[in-house]
Amino acid sequence: MRRTYRQDPETLELIEITESQVREPDRLKGDASLWNDRSYTDLRAPDGTDISSRSKQRAYMKENGLADYADFAGEFARKRKERDEYHLGQRGSIKKNDINAAIEYLKSRS
Repeated sequence: MRRTYRQDPETLELIEITESQVREPDRLKGDASLWNDRSYTDLRAPDGTDISSRSKQRAYMKENGLADYADFAGEFARKRKERDEYHLGQRGSIKKNDINAAIEYLKSRS
């Protein structure tokens, strides 16, 4: 028989507990945070397509040319930084590559 002990927080003594006092952890609480598919339960796309799992949702979005906000991780922050630099005068709106492309275009026309 396996013995189970708990430590008294005040005396720091180990106290043996009986089998009836042993409590199994509530698995549903942990599962919800680890396997977060509950939010997909009975989920349907606007056209009625079943997207009740992550894989179904990914496939649906790929087939229909759709993107999720998470697909652009970091993109919005980078664009904001570029806008702020432009408005603060830290960088111009015309880049060196733009100028080179314009020169090549004008050369090709003559």
